[in-house]
Amino acid sequence: MNKKTTLVLFFSIFLFLNNCSKKVDIEISEIAKSQVSMAVNAFLWRASLDTVSFIPLDIVDPIGGVITTQWYEDTDSSSERIKLTIYVKDRRLRADGISVNVFREIKLEEGWAKAETNPDTARLVEASILTKARELRIGTLGSG
Repeated sequence: MNKKTTLVLFFSIFLFLNNCSKKVDIEISEIAKSQVSMAVNAFLWRASLDTVSFIPLDIVDPIGGVITTQWYEDTDSSSERIKLTIYVKDRRLRADGISVNVFREIKLEEGWAKAETNPDTARLVEASILTKARELRIGTLGSG
């Protein structure tokens, strides 16, 4: 190799290595940043909390991906109450990454008794959470 070729090669390698070391600043939303430290999908987690925000929470475990609400009585119907348990089961934003259990009790003279729940109720809550999670995800794509 002649001196000129060696010099061009050396200069090219120097520029390549110099550009590799530069940091690229990318604006990332707070939800996306939290995904690094969470064991579950941050969008599903945030959407779950937002969806049940009108019910007081009992257990909130972001590592295990479990949200349990306290018993909730609608002011219009004090003869029944519900409780939700939400499981965020995956780090990916997928429909099967969320599961909801709905518990219902009715008030009898002797106290509260378990009652049947409509199976569609859990699916509707899951669909609401997934819709909100997708909206949050789309919002982070637009802000970048």
